[in-house]
Amino acid sequence: MRIASRGRSHIIGGMILGLVSLAGWFIAIQSERLDVREASEAAFRAPSGEAQLIGVELLPEMDPMMCEWVPASASGPALFAQEQSGSAADAVERVEIEREPVRVIRDTYSTYSAIAVDLNSDEVYMQDENLFGVKIFNRLDNTPASAAFTEPKRVLGGLDTKLEFNCGLYIDPVSGDMYSVNNDTVDTMVVFPRGAEGNLDPMRELHTPHRTYGIAVDEAAQELYLAVQYPPEVVVYRKQAAGDEEPLRRLTGPSTQLEDAHGIALDTKNGWMFVSNHGSDSDYRQAGSGQFHPPSITVYPMKADGNAAPVRIIEGPKTRLNWPAAMAVDSERGELYVANDSDDSIVVFGVTDNGDVAPRRMIRGPSTGLRNPTGVFVDTKNHELWASNMGNHRATVYSLDADGNVPPLRTIRSAPADKPALAIGNPGAVAYDSKRDEILVPN
Repeated sequence: MRIASRGRSHIIGGMILGLVSLAGWFIAIQSERLDVREASEAAFRAPSGEAQLIGVELLPEMDPMMCEWVPASASGPALFAQEQSGSAADAVERVEIEREPVRVIRDTYSTYSAIAVDLNSDEVYMQDENLFGVKIFNRLDNTPASAAFTEPKRVLGGLDTKLEFNCGLYIDPVSGDMYSVNNDTVDTMVVFPRGAEGNLDPMRELHTPHRTYGIAVDEAAQELYLAVQYPPEVVVYRKQAAGDEEPLRRLTGPSTQLEDAHGIALDTKNGWMFVSNHGSDSDYRQAGSGQFHPPSITVYPMKADGNAAPVRIIEGPKTRLNWPAAMAVDSERGELYVANDSDDSIVVFGVTDNGDVAPRRMIRGPSTGLRNPTGVFVDTKNHELWASNMGNHRATVYSLDADGNVPPLRTIRSAPADKPALAIGNPGAVAYDSKRDEILVPN
């Protein structure tokens, strides 16, 4: 199962499917948020709040057909009044379940949605969207093939941090402050100082639109850019914005051709802004929306505002774009690096590319270690390219010139090498196929 959109609500409560042929009921819920345990504990680690499936036994006193049929004519105010009087409530026996689950389906290891390098401290920050938190490693860490995983240098996580469904990451190149974007539950960008660890309050918070995904910063102008999935837009704030501060600009509207916007990157040398789009043209504010288009990268002037059209669009079968996520620009080389999630690849374009063009280079193949990469970081100081992989619990690093089916220079792995990510991201429902003996979970 794949995560169809990393931006849907994760709270699934009160859903019980009663099937005569079903041996148990399955409930998709958000697990209780726990503080992040030390990474040196046993490989089975208690998550601080990832999605999971739970199986509950059918109690003897629970009749599978106990859901009483109520005619449609009984709906509405009349039924409400009947419930208030107690007659409807008395007619149905209510059963409360307070017991441990029989089994739990979950991924107990970190999956990394975003990545950034603090070039001053020589540390790698890896955004853990599964267990909710950030893990920090030394830049030169390299997990041996025989090791179960590499211990993080620090772990930042817990309820006080508000690090939940965190998918966008930025490190201030001077102060080392860490900016983390939430995609789903708390609609808040949080900022922590360099060296932060444990379960602590952010030093600053900014209320952001729901389903915010990507982040980029123009340091010269001290402006913060955020890409929003739905309704699709780019919002620009002061870099030091906090609380309920309004954005300086909003790029939004049908002319923008933003379609399920995800990643965002800035070419400050040439003054261009790049936005990656999954292709879902859906906006409740626009009549006629609700169509699917090919994935694309739309390009705008950095100061674009309102319903501005892109100056260029990279789109078409030659591009190999398939759920493009985070992006990074090397302005000196004139190159745009794209984490190409569903193609298991990193594709590289020129910053002036337009239309249905093939990538200049592409890192792809079984030797690369790439599996659903969603985060990318360009380290021009050390001539390295980093990728975070949602599909295999690891970060991989390559030369900036890497091309083809090349092995990574180093790998930081947070699970045994043979452990694939379960990809139970934001479950929206659950059903049981008795014919195939399978659990079906849309994400």
